[in-house]
Amino acid sequence: MKPPLRCLIVDDEPRARAFLRKRLRPHPELVVVGEAGDVAEAHRLCMALHPEVIFLDIRMPESEGFELIPLLHPVPQIVFVTAYSDRAYDAFQVGALDYLLKPYSAERMALTVDKLLGRAT
Repeated sequence: MKPPLRCLIVDDEPRARAFLRKRLRPHPELVVVGEAGDVAEAHRLCMALHPEVIFLDIRMPESEGFELIPLLHPVPQIVFVTAYSDRAYDAFQVGALDYLLKPYSAERMALTVDKLLGRAT
């Protein structure tokens, strides 16, 4: 059995992070190793924790989630999690695996997990 994918949650809203943790709970194939409220903190955690997946909000007070991606080498799988549909094109241009619109259902999260694990068709 493969070890679970190490995930980092990056969102400036604590309630949004809690909701994401709740949606991930039924998926033991993923484990949350850290949470960040902004890009600077996310970068520090990425360097320390080496997540394989980042669930990344786009609009945060100090900077946009997009600003994190060029700081990472290698870039983990990115799943954007946002309340705004207007940046989906940009997200896929930078190689995002998926784009979740808040509030997303448990079923929608299951589809994202399938993509992360290579089970999606």
